[in-house]
Amino acid sequence: MTLLSVLDQSPISEGSTGGDALRNSIDLAQHAESLGYNRYWIAEHHATPMLASPSPEALIGPIGALTTRIRIGSGGVMLPHYSPLKVAETFSMLAGLFPGRVDLGIGRAPGTDQLAMFALQRDRRQPAPDDFQEQLGELRGYLEGSLPVEHPFARVAALPGKPEIPELWLLGSSPQSAIWAGEMGLPYVFADFINSEGAQIADLYRERFAASATLKNPMVMVATWAVCAETQDEAEQLSTSSRMAFSLLRTTGKMIPVPTIETATRFLAAASDSLPIARRRRMTLGPPDVVRAELEAIREEYGAEELMIVTITHSHRARRRSYELIADAFALAHKKE
Repeated sequence: MTLLSVLDQSPISEGSTGGDALRNSIDLAQHAESLGYNRYWIAEHHATPMLASPSPEALIGPIGALTTRIRIGSGGVMLPHYSPLKVAETFSMLAGLFPGRVDLGIGRAPGTDQLAMFALQRDRRQPAPDDFQEQLGELRGYLEGSLPVEHPFARVAALPGKPEIPELWLLGSSPQSAIWAGEMGLPYVFADFINSEGAQIADLYRERFAASATLKNPMVMVATWAVCAETQDEAEQLSTSSRMAFSLLRTTGKMIPVPTIETATRFLAAASDSLPIARRRRMTLGPPDVVRAELEAIREEYGAEELMIVTITHSHRARRRSYELIADAFALAHKKE
């Protein structure tokens, strides 16, 4: 059976608030659990009116308390902004609270623009160094208790949630992330919703994979964008909100709250045919049979063990319904709410 999971970016719809978006995320997580999804991950984005979660761990706790089975985690924590010890301690607490359920997805991208990235720095006398590989190694050392005794921080490695630890994943959309994940023996999530030309990068991960204490064989999850509705026309309509938002981001660098279908339809109708709405961005749209076939094709293209689905619509009800239809199409084992 294909494993399906959810990546939630906590979208803020036009006419609503960030608080509404966060409450929608909690509601959708409970719904996803009832539908039989395997994981529910929260993304990290900063300084944007479109996405409401700059702090995944702030949502993971409430979601964990209101669910019982589904794995919960970050998709991901943008490690360059943070101290590896602080991330390790935070997710150790979550792992202790929700044993066997917590994932720690780590990313390298800033999740924001250059100005906000600089504002997030504690020391602003100069730009932060590009030392992601060293940060990741230090984080892993804390979690696994594997820092060498001569490491300057070895004696501060006691974590509050032990013996529970989160499952560490590396996120990426480039060859470099695949190489690091493979060489460190970590499970790898490829962001197809950012770069839909990643099958060869997943192959590179497998080629570079070296077994580790926590993972004996390579493991690939592909995160991809989809909207499912009763008909093709309805799915196309629902997708207009994201298409407008992505178009503005690509052409102006501006992010806006997720527009209504009416606003987006007018915008797209007036836009030039040459508007780069979705260059290198794959959008799976349609009724359940079409969406299932296309998602299965993506999974096979990547040789992935699991699919993680990103869905953004203006209507929270439509987003819930999209995940319902996909769960039914894949015959996930679920219970009625």
